[in-house]
Amino acid sequence: MSSWSAALDRCGISDPSLRADYGRQRALARRFAPAEYLTVRLLLPAPLHPSVFTAVAFMHETDERIDSGEPSARQAALRSWDQEVTAALGHQGSARKPVLRALADTARRHPGMTARVRAFLDGAPVEAAWTGFDTEDDFQAYVDGYSLPALMLTASLFAPSSPEAASRFTAGCRTLIEAMQRIDFLADLSEDVAQVRVGVPRDALARHGLTVKDLARGAGEHLPSVERLVAGQARLAGAGLDGCGDLPDLVEPGHRPFLDALIGVQRLRLRAVERRGAALLAHGARPDVLAALRLLARAHRGARGRRRTAN
Repeated sequence: MSSWSAALDRCGISDPSLRADYGRQRALARRFAPAEYLTVRLLLPAPLHPSVFTAVAFMHETDERIDSGEPSARQAALRSWDQEVTAALGHQGSARKPVLRALADTARRHPGMTARVRAFLDGAPVEAAWTGFDTEDDFQAYVDGYSLPALMLTASLFAPSSPEAASRFTAGCRTLIEAMQRIDFLADLSEDVAQVRVGVPRDALARHGLTVKDLARGAGEHLPSVERLVAGQARLAGAGLDGCGDLPDLVEPGHRPFLDALIGVQRLRLRAVERRGAALLAHGARPDVLAALRLLARAHRGARGRRRTAN
C-alpha cells in the first residue's frame, strides 16, 4: 500500500490547501465506509485514490442532505445543493466546501466526471422524494435513475476506453448495482421500517400477504412470510451477482482485483442477510468481518503477485 502523500504526488496534486481538501475526503471515507476505504487502498492503483475518495465523500454529502425529513424538505435541500455543486464545477476555485473544491479538481483531471456528477444530481430527486416502491418496475426505475449514476461516479474512473467495452462495462455495473441495492434494502429493513418506507416493493410484500405495517411488528404469525420474502429478494440479488461475474475482465488488469473483491464482499453481505432472515426486522446485517478480511488479504496477495510478474 503506497502512502497517501505518494498518491497525491502521483496525481500531480501539489497545492498544500488542495492536498488538505483531499485529505479531508479521505478521512471522511475512512470514517463512514471503512471496509470500502480499505478495499480501495489495498486494491486500486494509488493515482485513483484521491478521486475515488472524493467521489465517495460527495455521494455521502449528497445522501446526508436528502435522506431524512419530509420529502418537501429533502427536495428543497437537493435544489440548493445542486446549485452549489454546479457553481463549483463551473467556476473552479470558487467553492467554499472542501468536498466541492476536491470534486472540482477531480473533474479537471477526469473530464468525464462533470457529466457523471450531472447525471447523479439529475437522478437524485428520485431519492429525495422516495417513500418506497409500489411495484418492481418502480424499483427498476430507481436503480436506473439514481443507483447506477451513483455507482458510475467511481466506476467511471476505471472504465474501459473503447466504446464497445465501455457499453458492456456499464451494463455489468447496472447488474451489479441492482443486486447491491436489493442487499442494501434488506440489510436496512429495520431502519427503513421505522421510517415507514421500505425498499422491497409493495407488490412483492403483497405476494407474501404482507404490508409495511406488518413489518413494523417485531413478532407474530407473519414472521414465516417475512422469511420467505427475504429469501425471495435474496435469490434475486444472488442471481444479479452471478450475472456480473465477468465484469472484472472488462477493465485493465490493475483494476481487476478491486472489482473481484467488491463482488466478493457483496456475496458476504448477501450471506449475512440470508442468515438473518426475519430477524432483519429487528437488526441489520453485516458481513462476517474475518471472512471479509481474508477475502481482501487474498486479493491483495494476488494483486501484488501480478504486479511483480508484470514488472
